[in-house]
Amino acid sequence: MRSSIIMLQGTASDVGKSVITTALCRIFTQDGWNTAPFKSQNMANNSYVTPDGREIGRAQGVQAEACGKRATTDMNPILIKPVRDMHSQIVVHGQPYAQMSAWDYRHDFLPQARPLVMEALNRLRDQHDMVVMEGAGSPAEINLKDRDIVNMNLAGWADAPVLLVADIDRGGVFAAIVGTLELLEPHERSQVKGFIINKFRGDLALLQPGLDWLQQRTGIPVIGVLPYEENLHLEAEDSVALQRKSSRPLPGRELDIVIIHYPRISNFTDFDLLEAEPDVSVRYVDHPDQLGTPDVIILPGTKDTLGDLEFLQDRGLAECIKKLHSLRSVQLIGICGGYQMLGKQLNDPAGHDSPVPRLAEGLGLLPLSTIFASTKTTVHAAGQLNMESALRIQKNNELQPAIIPVQGYEIHMGTTTIEAGASVQSLFHLYRLTDESDSPTSIEDGCILPDGSVWGTYLHGVFDNDHLRRSWLNSLRQLKGLEPLRETIHGQTRRQEAFDRLADTVRKHLDMERIYAIAAGR
Repeated sequence: MRSSIIMLQGTASDVGKSVITTALCRIFTQDGWNTAPFKSQNMANNSYVTPDGREIGRAQGVQAEACGKRATTDMNPILIKPVRDMHSQIVVHGQPYAQMSAWDYRHDFLPQARPLVMEALNRLRDQHDMVVMEGAGSPAEINLKDRDIVNMNLAGWADAPVLLVADIDRGGVFAAIVGTLELLEPHERSQVKGFIINKFRGDLALLQPGLDWLQQRTGIPVIGVLPYEENLHLEAEDSVALQRKSSRPLPGRELDIVIIHYPRISNFTDFDLLEAEPDVSVRYVDHPDQLGTPDVIILPGTKDTLGDLEFLQDRGLAECIKKLHSLRSVQLIGICGGYQMLGKQLNDPAGHDSPVPRLAEGLGLLPLSTIFASTKTTVHAAGQLNMESALRIQKNNELQPAIIPVQGYEIHMGTTTIEAGASVQSLFHLYRLTDESDSPTSIEDGCILPDGSVWGTYLHGVFDNDHLRRSWLNSLRQLKGLEPLRETIHGQTRRQEAFDRLADTVRKHLDMERIYAIAAGR
């Protein structure tokens, strides 16, 4: 018997499709269904490394976790990673395929994408009881519909019923729903089996006349109205979420950590658990006037290292960062592309990171250089902190004897070399976990200055390690004469609780009996 299937589409971007898809993945799994997520084409620089070392959209990786599954590239066979305006890296089944302009992608790639997409979806349907599909943007984007592979064309190919999601918080929800339907062809409109109104604040009784009118006007039922929920503790799919983050310190927080928000920032989910710590204010800044005098400045990952380095220099952020370091008033950290920027030189001889070959000077704060290459490293890694490094986790002025474990993942296209004889230490002793059946490769990752004032690593997810995160924060507290705090946040527990809490909310407010009937084609 073929698996049941249901698809979430939206009246616009950022209406909540990914979150509701995650919730349904969790609910179906809780109810005993062998469930998988699917999004044919995703555009995001927040990516996720699968256990077999491939790269997919972060949202599908999170949805797989909500299903209790190992993520695979069948769940997101095409990933578009914007590199600069109108150009993106196209990732197919987790591997870089090409850098393409928007025009070339639409006219050269999309016509041949249907078999690739449907083969992945059919494999999932053969292996699972239920597949929850997610669309992208809006199905009413007239200029894109003829070569669509992610919204209504896909729903037709898969014979998938569609639930249309609309965001009432931004206003105009009824116009958005009716307008979307009006721009669909009759056969497309027939795929829409229900509406979900998301992010509602207020008295449902006051909204009910509008819901009744909507069903009468369209003949399509409202499956439910979901409340506006803050602090879901789910990872954001793309940088739209950063628009809601502040550049100002939170009052009452002893530690002030600044993340540099450059145009092509990627994998900023690295800092979600730092934001959750009770003594930490995490803020995102893109201008020197916003810097202030933080305790830490972090240069995060980027999909355009050389372009974002140029952004730092043009904005005056590079000079301000170096000045703060010279005053010894801030600790500087680089993750992945940010780590490369902290070095002396970045060389792209074949134009892998930029449109043309380039040689650029970095910030010069770490004695290293980077050469970009065509091969991308996407791998999970695990190991421990190098206790001989200057990132000393102290207690009563003595090193803690316990080994501090660390795990995370790498996504980068550069090779970084530390200058011979440089007085720096590696940061982590790691094993690259390329495949469960292979012998892991041992590596030394990152480096740190002798005084601990600057350090960098290729390891994404470093702050997701609970013991390391709290121990490092306590070392910052010690520098300020503050007492240490106990470790209270457990990342994996928090993640699973977030899935369950989200599922409980959606169960309460959606007609799940009707959703099951729609998914089964009834």
